[in-house]
Amino acid sequence: MMRVRRTTVSAMILGTAMLGTALLGASAASAAGTSTCSALFDDFSYTSPNDSALTGNGWQARTNAGGPGVVGAAWSSSNISFPTVDGSKVARLTAYTTGNAGGTSQAELLTGERRFKDGTYASRIRFTDSPTSGKDGDHVNETFFAIGPQQRFDYDPDYSELDFTEYLPNGGWGARGPIAYQTSYNGYRLEPWDPHNAHSQQTSSLNGWHTVVTQVWDGHVKYYMDGALLGDHTVDEQTGQYPVAPRVPMSVNFNLWFIDIAGHKGARSTYTEDVDWFYYAKDQVIAPGEVTATATSLRSSGTTHLDTVDSGLCGGSTTTLVKR
Repeated sequence: MMRVRRTTVSAMILGTAMLGTALLGASAASAAGTSTCSALFDDFSYTSPNDSALTGNGWQARTNAGGPGVVGAAWSSSNISFPTVDGSKVARLTAYTTGNAGGTSQAELLTGERRFKDGTYASRIRFTDSPTSGKDGDHVNETFFAIGPQQRFDYDPDYSELDFTEYLPNGGWGARGPIAYQTSYNGYRLEPWDPHNAHSQQTSSLNGWHTVVTQVWDGHVKYYMDGALLGDHTVDEQTGQYPVAPRVPMSVNFNLWFIDIAGHKGARSTYTEDVDWFYYAKDQVIAPGEVTATATSLRSSGTTHLDTVDSGLCGGSTTTLVKR
């Protein structure tokens, strides 16, 4: 089913599988420690969006106006917090609406640099079906994605975007909820909307914690959730001609926003999305089970942040290893 949607693409215009593990172009990587080579791990052990460690580690809370979402809605850094949940720090995104643009505020946490292309992306995320306060029913979108620079022209072949998961508990874009999408892009035309993309979708509730893993290599984009393969994208589903694996480096983003406010009822409704950790392994295909094992091992050792993406070094060999 083709969706008519102007989602993360609008953010750039207006505001901004394999079971088993192989180290691509090199020898096989079997030990969990190997998964810290040319890798980034963050468990979001920060105090606030103003924490110098947050920006020092490459993250920023969005404050600039624009899409996606309700025209005129705000994006506030105060909508990003770092509470302790089940004994671990998490990044919490909060968004709320009163049913009008002036009373709508959305959240986005993103990397300030575009450093990510081929390899394995992963995050443990708590999606929610209901607001923490207020009446339910809003067309809210709980997301995890990567995106490159905005298009230079219609159907720009360099335009790269991977929506690892967009979860719409109450539906949206004409679809009933709950529904989740994974989408891979190669350019688009905005008016009238005509994308070159491939997508997968699921229509069951995702309420609760889930581990989202995406492997990008050799022209394939493989999407997993909790170890299950959801889709393997290679070319666009409209023409079958355009590759949808990324062509250029991208930033990594988490955001929580409202597709529209048509379904709003009552006074203010507030929604949240929690992110336990993020992991990326450059130019490596890491199996979902090993991703989880690596994250668990790093946390058990007290590591809160590791960044060897550009150095090519391993976790024990770099000063970017931060421990409690």
